Amino acid sequence: MLAIRYNNRTFFGLKTVVNMPITSQTAKILDGLEVSAAVLTSVHEAIEAHVQAGGQRPGLAVVLVGKDPASSIYVRAKRKDCERAGIQARDFDLPAETSQAELLALIDKLNHDDNIHGVLVQLPLPDHIDEVAITNAISASKDVDGFHAFSVGRLALRQPGLRPCTPRGIMTLLNYYGVSAMARHCVVVGASNIVGRPMGLELLHQGATVTTCHRFTRDLEFYVRHAEILVIAVGKRGIVDADWIREGTVVVDVGINRLDNGKLVGDIDFARAAEKAAWISPVPGGVGPMTRATLMQNTAEAAGIQVPEPKQA
Repeated sequence: MLAIRYNNRTFFGLKTVVNMPITSQTAKILDGLEVSAAVLTSVHEAIEAHVQAGGQRPGLAVVLVGKDPASSIYVRAKRKDCERAGIQARDFDLPAETSQAELLALIDKLNHDDNIHGVLVQLPLPDHIDEVAITNAISASKDVDGFHAFSVGRLALRQPGLRPCTPRGIMTLLNYYGVSAMARHCVVVGASNIVGRPMGLELLHQGATVTTCHRFTRDLEFYVRHAEILVIAVGKRGIVDADWIREGTVVVDVGINRLDNGKLVGDIDFARAAEKAAWISPVPGGVGPMTRATLMQNTAEAAGIQVPEPKQA
């Protein structure tokens, strides 16, 4: 087994190649931990400059309904990111039996609070609450998740405002390492409103030719084999066979799956895919940190603060 060393991090799983040193690798790593840290630094510096110039410190309302374990973990991580970015977080932890009317009333209050620049309602919500109604109830100017119909509509019309966090984070990740989508065939596997659909729009803006695959797509292998940039966002382990990837493809794995032993993995076999890919994002440590860092970037921008995107030195 080959252990890849990259920026003092180790990625296990590649087959050993005879006479190759331990530091050799086929795929380069799209390191979300490195890039997210750079984004948070940019956000923090921009916010502190804004505050020192007399501006208001951005405020983010974080609403958690119920005690779903995964959601609780995500929310805690986002609150820590607020501290790192210099954003004032206000926590609203509500019981699972909170009614939709009560949640809508809270959102309306936050929409009219001048100290709050971003409103985040952690998904999923309890079954008795309509997620679409809640998402669209958040003021578009405070929609830092980028889920509102207005936000996605602006992206579709090439008038981006607050962009969906995961797709925007992926673009920041690619841009940081100088990976261009211009004139390349990009295949997105998954067509969710949160990732797949806006991801296709982001790539179109960069001049890519985009194919979006979904549950009704016939012969998924055909499209994957023709991808120069492949984004997999389904949340189903093995949805894409690593053998389908052609040499030199850029692979971005958005999926998160937990194995029986508790280990987190993506939608594709990382070790096998890395033998053929030019670049690949690991799980964990790839897209996830970028989503959270982009949330901080969106919050700063919702407060009128421009945040420069970092570039690799």
